[in-house]
Amino acid sequence: MLDISERAPPFTLPDQTGKPVSLQGLLENGPLVLYFYPADFTPGCTREACTIRDLHGELVAARLQVAGISPQGMESHQRFADKYRLPFLLLSDAEKEVIAEYGVNGPLGFGVRRATFLIDQDGIIRDAVLADLRIGQHEDFIRQAIALQA
Repeated sequence: MLDISERAPPFTLPDQTGKPVSLQGLLENGPLVLYFYPADFTPGCTREACTIRDLHGELVAARLQVAGISPQGMESHQRFADKYRLPFLLLSDAEKEVIAEYGVNGPLGFGVRRATFLIDQDGIIRDAVLADLRIGQHEDFIRQAIALQA
């Protein structure tokens, strides 16, 4: 996993509508909470996404952008976003290239580790958490990021 103070690797990935989204474009409007998750519709990932959805108003008020990345395709992301009314971008990394660049591949390259990064507008990682099964740590991390921006 990338360390705090490292430059976040640039990327361009399709969102749930097929539109290409770049790290640079996301950072144009403020710092970014970028989270990696294993799969759409799994219990832990659904809980995490819904937690972020419920915090979305506070994220916007703190001028924080948010995006999630997983290996599922755009269609899966669109169904997931629609079903749970997710107001943020879900990016498809089907080849797991960005997942690998951020160092969040699962053991032996299988799966994806649950990780969340706070990236400033200059593209520097300011904080990060890796907590595969402890969804609450990601919520705490995001709440702390909101408090720091307030």
